[in-house]
Amino acid sequence: MIFPLEKLIEYNDNMYEITVAASRRAFQLSMLKDPAIESNDGKAVSLAARQIFTKTVEFRLEE
Repeated sequence: MIFPLEKLIEYNDNMYEITVAASRRAFQLSMLKDPAIESNDGKAVSLAARQIFTKTVEFRLEE
């Protein structure tokens, strides 16, 4: 899976929040040099988006 488009279409909450969460998760994965990136054809952003949309990784807003 390159990018979970069907999950993106079905998403009904704040699109900005989930975009920022996926971007920050992709940064984390890249900085950690996570081996899962290589198994995802080197695509950190799509891996991060999949993790966020499937709730493998959850995010929360800080006030």
